[in-house]
Amino acid sequence: MTRVKRGNVARKRRKKILKLAKGFRGSHSKLFRTANQQVMKALRNAYRDRKKRKRDFRRLWITRINAGARLHGLSYSKFAGNLKKADIQLNRKMLAQLAMIDPDVFTKVIEVASNVS
Repeated sequence: MTRVKRGNVARKRRKKILKLAKGFRGSHSKLFRTANQQVMKALRNAYRDRKKRKRDFRRLWITRINAGARLHGLSYSKFAGNLKKADIQLNRKMLAQLAMIDPDVFTKVIEVASNVS
């Protein structure tokens, strides 16, 4: 039976992990075993946080819209209900940007939404 040399395969696998671990501190970027653990952990966190980012931004937008609506004596839920009745289809991201950047236009949106109910 012929001899099988696996050095090339193993080296490629290790180099791939160490490349992913670039920028980690200390032995986490130098030693294969610790780097492998940290890379697996980092990839796990990245996967989880890609989902979480969407939730975090939605919470931020709702908070900003709520702050803008309360300046006009409305709660977020009442404002959202009025928007639905008025058939105004602006998403939360756009409403949050209006509330922050252009309060005059946001006031107009509130007025239009409030007149329907």
